[in-house]
Amino acid sequence: MEDGYAAARALHAERLARGWRPLGRKIGFTNRTLWPRYGVYEPIWGRVYDRTLQLAENNAAVVPLEGLAQPRIEPEICFKLKATPRGAEPSALADAIEWIAHSVEIVQCRRPAWKVQLADCTADNGLHGRLVVGEAFPLTAALAAALPAARIALMKDGQVIDRGIGANVLDGPLQAFGHLVQLLREDEKLQPGEIVTTGTLTDAHPVAPGESWSTEFTGLPLPGLGIRFA
Repeated sequence: MEDGYAAARALHAERLARGWRPLGRKIGFTNRTLWPRYGVYEPIWGRVYDRTLQLAENNAAVVPLEGLAQPRIEPEICFKLKATPRGAEPSALADAIEWIAHSVEIVQCRRPAWKVQLADCTADNGLHGRLVVGEAFPLTAALAAALPAARIALMKDGQVIDRGIGANVLDGPLQAFGHLVQLLREDEKLQPGEIVTTGTLTDAHPVAPGESWSTEFTGLPLPGLGIRFA
């Protein structure tokens, strides 16, 4: 895993030299229900860039898949930071958050049939491909408390493909965020303004150009997202 992160740091340095701007982080494999399927048994992280982040308009977006290998869709919860977290306990995390939003990450995998090892995932920037971020809302105490029990439906062309719950991601999105804070090295600490997406609430499902996908929450006052792939 650490060799993979070393490769990812080299990739990050090359991207910075080419003009890429880092805008946030993604946490992967926080959904414990998927660990046996992929053979990966701990969370990982990667970076989100200006060339991979897309802000939805009216909670809808057209997402290009060109250049992505075996892309899959993951509905998630993300936070934007107003400060570097002072610790991983819930109060310190909440104090560092500017807003919460629904996000959809498109992950990718260059290994055949998504057969990966942990080092493959860390070396390839946490398998990050794209991140679509929806409407932002202040993180209230009530909203934070509702996250673990919130349910989401993932739909393709109006038909439900999968369902998930907030507790799938290390018992809740805030807990997943706290795990990232503990995981990062001193020289990789989160900075104000970064967006952090906390892992998929459902399984990850293959997507292709021409398809339309959407999400819908129950028990959480966040709007769903509509995604058309190009």
